[in-house]
Amino acid sequence: MLKVAITGNIASGKSQVEQYLSKIFPVYDTDKIAHKFLNELKDFYGYDVFTEGKIDRKKLGKLVFSNPELKEKLEAIIHPQVKETLNNIFEKHKNDKFIFVSVPLLFEAGFDGMFDKIILVTTDDKTRLQRLMKRDNLTEEEALIRIKSQISEKEKIKKSDFIINNNSDIHNLEIQINQFLTLSFLD
Repeated sequence: MLKVAITGNIASGKSQVEQYLSKIFPVYDTDKIAHKFLNELKDFYGYDVFTEGKIDRKKLGKLVFSNPELKEKLEAIIHPQVKETLNNIFEKHKNDKFIFVSVPLLFEAGFDGMFDKIILVTTDDKTRLQRLMKRDNLTEEEALIRIKSQISEKEKIKKSDFIINNNSDIHNLEIQINQFLTLSFLD
């Protein structure tokens, strides 16, 4: 089985790559896995990050992106659970040719060693900022804090096996995904 991570900085277009691949292959999303564990939290160090008894991700995001110590504490809770879930997923799919996992914080969480290949989805900073503000209803300042919390694309490019540039249209994106698949089937 070839374990392939799909990563990219926030609002780069990873979900478009996931959607395309999921028509053919098993595709998992560590954000969804993490959200499941977030919803199981009953308390977060006494901070008010709950609305009607459920985790309010917008409140939590504001808190942890402005407080690196709390961000580390949250990651210490969530990352081990995500890693264990990934290992279970890999075991479940051990007879498949490919398995794809979207891991937005692949390098930040130290999960890159779990994968055989890494696809990095990139886009220009201006586009990412606009997408993020629109998608998450954030101010420019809030969006920039989230963008700056991740390792730069330049650093991630050095650590990735295949780069997909998402500055164009969906057709161009699909061409690049198919190039990756063709190269991987030839390996």
